[in-house]
Amino acid sequence: MTTFVLASQSPARLGVLRNAGVEPVVRVSNVDEDAVAAALPAGTTPENVVIELARAKARDIAVAIADQGRALAEAGRALPGEFTDSVVVGCDSMLLVGGQLQGKPLTPEVARARWAEMAGRSADLLTGHSVLRLRDGEILSEAADCSTTTVHFAKPEPEELDAYIATGEPLQVAGSFTLDGMGGWFVERIEGDPSSVIGIGLPLVRRLLAQVGVGATQLWSDPAH
Repeated sequence: MTTFVLASQSPARLGVLRNAGVEPVVRVSNVDEDAVAAALPAGTTPENVVIELARAKARDIAVAIADQGRALAEAGRALPGEFTDSVVVGCDSMLLVGGQLQGKPLTPEVARARWAEMAGRSADLLTGHSVLRLRDGEILSEAADCSTTTVHFAKPEPEELDAYIATGEPLQVAGSFTLDGMGGWFVERIEGDPSSVIGIGLPLVRRLLAQVGVGATQLWSDPAH
């Protein structure tokens, strides 16, 4: 059975996969997202920015698995069975507002400024996905793409925004909002894939998995799911 390796510490992405029948192995990448973005050529499209960030995360974990395999081989041991045949999936989400990509605000001040800009407006949530197929720790094939979902935001009252920012939730999420958490109170509607807004787009991942020779249903932990 092919093992699904999620290159992310996001509880939201993990929740989407579990609800969809997949129990992934979680490995957290150590990619410097700002450095990766800064190294991209001038004029790189927003879609390609998030794809390259997702690819960097997936490759970071793939390289770590390969390094583990080599170390074990030198010791006369093999990789754990879960990594004999695996797919590593990396994702990165950013909100495109007024032609500018926005990641995690990290501070209340930045979150407040971003909400002042996007309240009562619509913006595109871009999520880059990278899928690497590994066999015994070596990359066999790769597929990557970006999903775009338009989010229509409500206009929170000042006291509502104060309360939301005080929860800390918007500080660590792309675009300063969530769809599946408390931020959902302030999203009027979306156009596109809701799972992509949460962090990992199931329809797109299914297509990317097919490109590397893996069927999505093969990854279900419960065949009867």
